[in-house]
Amino acid sequence: MSNVVLHQNLETADAMSSTNESTQMQSNANKPEQASRQTNLQRIQQRKQTVLSFPYNRKLLKLAIYSKCQCDKCDCIGWKKTENALPTTSFNDPCRCEHSLETHISHLRNKSEADINRLLGMVVDVDNIYTSLNREENPDTKKVYSYLFKLLRKCILTLDNPVVEGPLGQPPFEKPSIHKAVTNLVMYKFSHLPQQELKTIYELTKIFLHCLNTWDFPSPSSQKQVVSPEEATVYTIAYTRWLIFCHIPAFCDSLPHYDTTQVFGRPLLRAVFKYVCRQIMDQFHQERDRMPLERRVMVLTHFPPFLQQLDEEIYAVNSPIWDPEFKVPSPHLQALLDTKTSTPKRGEFEKLLPNDKDSYTTITLSAGAKVERKGDGIYREAKKRKLAPEEQFEDLSSETVAEIIATINDPNYMTGPDVVFSENAPARDEAPKLEEKRKIIEFHVVGNSLTAPVTKQTMLWLIGLQNVFSHQLPRMPKEYISQLLFDPKHRTMALIKDNSPIGGICFRTFTTQGFTEIVFCAVTSSEQVKGYGTHMMNYLKDYHVRKNILHFLTFADEFAIGYFEKQGFSKDIKLSRPIYQGYIKDYEGATLMHCELNPKIVYTEFTSVVRRQKEIIKQLIYQQQRTVSKIHPGLTIFREGLRSIPVESIPGIQETGWRPPARATRGGHQLEESQDVDVLAGMLKIVLQSVKSHEDSWPFRQPVDKITVPDYYEHIKYPMDLRTMAERLKQRYYVSRRLFIADMTRIFTNCRIYNSPETEYYKCAVNLQQYFRTKMKEMGLWDK
Repeated sequence: MSNVVLHQNLETADAMSSTNESTQMQSNANKPEQASRQTNLQRIQQRKQTVLSFPYNRKLLKLAIYSKCQCDKCDCIGWKKTENALPTTSFNDPCRCEHSLETHISHLRNKSEADINRLLGMVVDVDNIYTSLNREENPDTKKVYSYLFKLLRKCILTLDNPVVEGPLGQPPFEKPSIHKAVTNLVMYKFSHLPQQELKTIYELTKIFLHCLNTWDFPSPSSQKQVVSPEEATVYTIAYTRWLIFCHIPAFCDSLPHYDTTQVFGRPLLRAVFKYVCRQIMDQFHQERDRMPLERRVMVLTHFPPFLQQLDEEIYAVNSPIWDPEFKVPSPHLQALLDTKTSTPKRGEFEKLLPNDKDSYTTITLSAGAKVERKGDGIYREAKKRKLAPEEQFEDLSSETVAEIIATINDPNYMTGPDVVFSENAPARDEAPKLEEKRKIIEFHVVGNSLTAPVTKQTMLWLIGLQNVFSHQLPRMPKEYISQLLFDPKHRTMALIKDNSPIGGICFRTFTTQGFTEIVFCAVTSSEQVKGYGTHMMNYLKDYHVRKNILHFLTFADEFAIGYFEKQGFSKDIKLSRPIYQGYIKDYEGATLMHCELNPKIVYTEFTSVVRRQKEIIKQLIYQQQRTVSKIHPGLTIFREGLRSIPVESIPGIQETGWRPPARATRGGHQLEESQDVDVLAGMLKIVLQSVKSHEDSWPFRQPVDKITVPDYYEHIKYPMDLRTMAERLKQRYYVSRRLFIADMTRIFTNCRIYNSPETEYYKCAVNLQQYFRTKMKEMGLWDK
């Protein structure tokens, strides 16, 4: 322990910074907000980057404090200052073991920069764990921190990678995992939904899994009062595993890190489910006023029923979601699972193999490489409605697709405007793709290196790229271009023609932040307007998708904005500012632009694929038009005073495939939407009067008063109340029962959005909605 204190004496400012960051991290450890966690992780990464940017000698001085003396028969495990040492430290300064500082780092001088940086990363982690150890009060947790502190301390001495050994075992600990079981729940309970609505359910699933992966679980001592002794023992083991393999490695990345939901199963979920769900909903209610309306509806209205479904399956005796042999029940669900199940981790994607001739400086790319990709979705409002059988969509048969493809390019089958206005003009990147197939052009990712030899070919290409950028970007100083182009942290996508670069995109990737900054982008003037710029950018996109970097940022001047907009960039920056602020270079007079990559797209093949899809769809439309195209005479019955007719009586409507929605009444007979408006109004009036007379209708009889509730109309954009509905009923606004149901449902939805579940208003809405449905069913106006 004294080594850490002495380390503070050696580099006071650095150590104080580390201690403050670790202290802040621990003070936020019990807060459920993801923002606090992300901020702490960013601080730790910045701290590590600061240490890794030290000069070489300063790195050795820092490592000396944790390194064993290399003199024979000396047991000193870290250089320590003597009492009369000078403030300025040198390699000749003696240690308390009477040997010089040089003897503590002599074995490090022949190590590579990567090894030195790996050891320094462990040093920062040791500091953080030591601070956490001192602040921790729980004895069980304190033992875990102490174990990991000693493990990392030993690995710095032996120059090894940390490996957790002992009775705890290795991940995964239980099968099926939490992630697998929750996914099974979606398949088990919601597989009947169409694909679009199933995606929304998956967004709720991902919220829950993300929370489990980032939440701080309670210590075993606080759980003993709510679980049996047997479960307490199981949870103690699981909690220790979670600390070592999931929680602590999240801020000490020298240790192997695993997602909680991937390595734990039912026992841990049972122990923490109630606790986590309660805190999640409490946090959502605290944040409700700052949420967008759509997200608020999702997390406050639809998330609780989802958690209730999960609760039933977690504690059920024989729930099928925990069956290792659980099968996917539908094809479209399997397609969804291929893209929506989880967030990919490092190493999950196919890696580009380097060339033999210059493995560390140049990477050769090939077009259209197929990579298994998984992506994140966007939060959408969950829906619970089933589609009627007539609305189910099926994929085209292979015979139909083959027939369409065979006729697409046949002039005898061309349809409509295409005969006169052909859309067969070549895509911007078509000519470069043909040149690439003929080996006229090539793409290479090149870069400089200070730790390994750089081939002559790579250096010549870098010099050629420097000339291209200097000529095409005259406002940029040549010295600045050279500085970034030859910086080992930057790479350049080089477009090579006749063994010389004719264009390139210089970029820097910030792996920890998840984005790449595009610094320079240019094609030599003699080769412009040939589609090279588009093809080169598509190559760069595919290269980054393979590396799981899905965001580009760049500063574009007024002449480059148009190009970047064509390549999918936007001035609407979707990344939060803390992610890129302080990383990306700021240029005066330029506009920051952002591009988010879709991991499911192969960008070098994107244009041709979309064109082909468009041709197939147009041919399908043409075939359908030939089948149903028929002109009927217009309707004249409305001139004779008739106010409405059944939809199915419109000439030709049934030939299009339209069918009236089936809906049962009390007597089992079908009730059509097209019944007489006056008859419908009489039935709806009975329902409305019954609802207004209900004891729980008092909050909804009049519009909400702006003076009493001044912020109500800031949150509720489409208000509704029973008085307004009565006025609409008198004006014969409700020509169908669906309009009436929509307005009534809006009353209850608005109430649940604005009010918390524990309020009296919220409870009135729930009770009154149930009563409303009952009355509609009694009148035969509600679908089964």
